[in-house]
Amino acid sequence: MCMAEINYINPSDMAAPQGYSHAISVTGNRTTLYIGGQNAVDGKGRLVGKDNLKEQTGQVLDNIEKILRDAGANIESIVKFNIYLLQGQNPQEGFLAFQSKWGYLRHSPVITVLFVAGLGNPDWLVEIDAIAVIP
Repeated sequence: MCMAEINYINPSDMAAPQGYSHAISVTGNRTTLYIGGQNAVDGKGRLVGKDNLKEQTGQVLDNIEKILRDAGANIESIVKFNIYLLQGQNPQEGFLAFQSKWGYLRHSPVITVLFVAGLGNPDWLVEIDAIAVIP
């Protein structure tokens, strides 16, 4: 059985990334988990953190962590985040939620942050999807 190899690609002739990786390659026979866009809705279907990006991001991360756990993975399994922020939000507030939840990861995933005109619910400020490779 071939073990998955995750290579973090951060070329020395590019700006050194802080809190993310430029690219990641995965080689081997492992399960890839695609996590659909998560929002700040808790287990009872209630919005957490109305008008508060940090609280909403924290709930989104809790939801992602629950999915990872259920799939037999953890945050270190994440290789890619796509973060969709409602226009006008301060990305630093969301970053603070990442830091308070997980701190700095030993191997940071690749991350794309996009500002969008709207999300599926007018009260949502952030939505995050992810890709993980389960060890």
